[in-house]
Amino acid sequence: MVSRALRRRAAAVACGLMIDRVAGEPPAPVHPVAIFGRLMEAFERRCYADTRGAGAVYTASGVALGFTVGSICPLALVVGCTAAGRELRRVASEVRDAVVADDVGHARARVSALVGRDPSQLDHSGLAAAVIESLAENTVDAVVAPVWWAMTGGRRAAAAYRAVNTMDAMVGHRSTRYERFGWASARLDDAANYVPARLTAALVALVRPASAVAVRHAVLRQAPEHPSPNAGVAEAAFAAVLGVELGGPLRYGDRDEERPRLGWGPRPTAADIDRALTLASHVELALLGLLVALALAARLR
Repeated sequence: MVSRALRRRAAAVACGLMIDRVAGEPPAPVHPVAIFGRLMEAFERRCYADTRGAGAVYTASGVALGFTVGSICPLALVVGCTAAGRELRRVASEVRDAVVADDVGHARARVSALVGRDPSQLDHSGLAAAVIESLAENTVDAVVAPVWWAMTGGRRAAAAYRAVNTMDAMVGHRSTRYERFGWASARLDDAANYVPARLTAALVALVRPASAVAVRHAVLRQAPEHPSPNAGVAEAAFAAVLGVELGGPLRYGDRDEERPRLGWGPRPTAADIDRALTLASHVELALLGLLVALALAARLR
């Protein structure tokens, strides 16, 4: 039997997801996540040292701040501010439009809002791959994970999750400055997204049942080769459904990386971005449907 508390939580989380889907992101000056980012930038300037210990203090402080903010806000509002599926799809659509219009310069400029790789040498196919990989990975970060943590831990856990994910984006990448300082944020983000990434792959298979076997094969056989324990899972699932190949050579700053090939088929095109956008939207709608079904469980019974 589903408890009343769990049904009410599911209803609040569903409302929060709908807030993001309908209204999108608040303006940057008042967006709680943007304000958090500015505060953590200021804190980094004061506490930075090229050690894991300093990074751990930074990470713990950010989690505590997120947890505190979550304690004073309604659950629906927390989810509405921590989810970002609408904004993800909006930016991806802008890159798609620029690729279709053959405006590679604008597409490269906009794709930087989605990925950290060097976009300067990306061609049409490289831009399409970058967008699809971002849609896959950020469906985890911006949709499924906030819902997962809100359902399992409530508003405080959801807000703390967004703090962790934001810090990972700020300091969790590999560079001379953040190799040690960002270690704690990156590892905590890996742990926080472990279940949501696999839940995302399951939702991908749910909304595309004809590709469920291919999704399972890609996730079990190909995703473990990816350097991220979570991004590879989501990217492999999307690649399997779309019938394209993701991964391959990438450049981050002055570093070249050879990412494992995910999926089977040709390299993606702008048309595949459209299909990936639809897939990401359907995953979110499926998650929303499950929340509504859970909220109405007793009434339906």
